[in-house]
Amino acid sequence: MGVVRMPESVMPLCAITTRYDDALDWSVETFAAAGFQVRLKSELFAFDMTNYYQAEMGEDLKKQIFAFEPLRDPQQLAHWKLLTNQWELDFKAQNSYPEDRPLNLDSGYLTLAKFVLATTKDRDHRLYLRDGIFAEVTMSFTGGSWKMHPWTYPDYQTEPAMNFLNAAREELKALFKEARRAEAEKG
Repeated sequence: MGVVRMPESVMPLCAITTRYDDALDWSVETFAAAGFQVRLKSELFAFDMTNYYQAEMGEDLKKQIFAFEPLRDPQQLAHWKLLTNQWELDFKAQNSYPEDRPLNLDSGYLTLAKFVLATTKDRDHRLYLRDGIFAEVTMSFTGGSWKMHPWTYPDYQTEPAMNFLNAAREELKALFKEARRAEAEKG
């Protein structure tokens, strides 16, 4: 029988997709007000690899991915997704944009072994968490690099996204190393 161990803390992530610069700024401010401080961000890149969101979000979409601190318990993922879903509605209500959805917030987290996203859509490769929220391992880190799955969205396979995930993973390794060093100094 295996020994039950609690998982390590994770680095919260959020990918922000919009065509409005003020939506990006508002999102970062909203995360900060909720206790999520930006640790790292990707370059802003064009979301042009699919037209999936065009009808509800418009054209010329941009995407930027953010990593936050402090590290958190991974079981909070469903809560983060529910929170960001509400923030999307709040942004829409506070502004007058012609699109049905001027802002898309994709919540997730990073471990040294995987990049996980939360979603409201059930599929064969997703596990139910709670309150209508599912999780998927979007990418796995094995053999020294990120491995895609058949369901990995094209925007996460781009060079800016991959550069970000590599940098965020290095940040996470550094945070774990700092925590171990602090613990050793205590004990």
